[in-house]
Amino acid sequence: MRVSFRSVAVLGSTGSIGTQALEVIAAHPDAFRVTALAAGGAQPELLAHQVATFHPKTVAVAVSDGAPRLRQALAALGLPTAQQPEIIAGPDAAAEAAAGGADVVLNGITGGVGLAPTLAALKAGSTLALANKESLVVGGALVKAAQQRDDQIVPVDSEHSALAQCLRGGRRQEAERLILTASGGPFRGRTRQDLANVTPQQALNHPTWAMGPVVTVNSSTLVNKALELIEAHLLFGFPPDRIDVVVHPQSMIHSMVAFRDGAILAQVSPPDMRLPIALGLSWPDRLPGVTPLAGFSQPTAWTFEPVDNQTFPAIELARYAIAASPLHPAVLNAANEVLVEAFLNGRLPYLAIGDTLNAVVRGFASTVLPGATPTLGDVMAAQAWGRDKATEATEATGAASAAAETATQGAAA
Repeated sequence: MRVSFRSVAVLGSTGSIGTQALEVIAAHPDAFRVTALAAGGAQPELLAHQVATFHPKTVAVAVSDGAPRLRQALAALGLPTAQQPEIIAGPDAAAEAAAGGADVVLNGITGGVGLAPTLAALKAGSTLALANKESLVVGGALVKAAQQRDDQIVPVDSEHSALAQCLRGGRRQEAERLILTASGGPFRGRTRQDLANVTPQQALNHPTWAMGPVVTVNSSTLVNKALELIEAHLLFGFPPDRIDVVVHPQSMIHSMVAFRDGAILAQVSPPDMRLPIALGLSWPDRLPGVTPLAGFSQPTAWTFEPVDNQTFPAIELARYAIAASPLHPAVLNAANEVLVEAFLNGRLPYLAIGDTLNAVVRGFASTVLPGATPTLGDVMAAQAWGRDKATEATEATGAASAAAETATQGAAA
């Protein structure tokens, strides 16, 4: 069956999701046309190559000086000014590109800054292929309110894509539980004591997936899975006590749905993000030959383990945040972004990410009660509070560490 032709805006085009999305689009030129690209602006040469390859009408860059840098890179490629796209720059540029009316907007931006483009795409009536889980976590009630039709949001996370596929195997009212799978990250099987001296390089060494640094660190702490639990709750309407998480190191089963008669449907494919990306672009149709079929000609074993919630408490913290208020997930996400950046920059020990995140989220007193719908201002204020508290805690931890090191050096002298 031929997939209907669609125009596509790719947000976060120079990141991991964006570059893979463009690979899928390039492999299926009869199905897609890129009308807009959006990127942070830190890689103008790569963005220029994407422009020269896909010829979008609009390009958005988040940094204010992004337009001249991109034009310079385009000129270096020999692309005449007359063939260059409209370039918009600044913090609102991605949202402007998302509002352009493409058939599909793929939001592959990392972080809470993806919320505005998500809302803009939904308001414009575009199908939203959502890889930016943070925008749903941060502004879940706002996103759901902006959704104009049931199938307007198509999840691109491999786990949520798997759940969407499995749910097609039965009536929604027959589904009993959602089962998210987790690779376990690079520290699966380690105890809390084992993680005391983890370095950024170790945390970035994921055994299965190639992802950006923030997502990879989140995977190592299982914060990524915590965010996915919140996302699954919002996308599919299941309460958190009916969403399970199980560790599956082989990453071949991407998630499962248990039905009321005891049947469990699982979505199986190699750990390759091009499959959920392609489905996000073409849903509900399937493109041919996106990834190789999983082979069974050799002996194969898939294993499952429970999550160690003592060493990795983020998933239970997510359950608490969902129950506490619509704003607690926004605090969780914003604080985590600050803490991960501090860890990657050597200003925070690894275990302090989870400890500080727990303290910040549980210390938040929401102005919006459970079940109520917050305003965008409420969400922005909650994020700001989470960032500020995480920053304060990071500075305090850094000062304490420096004092302890000075004391140790003095004793040694």
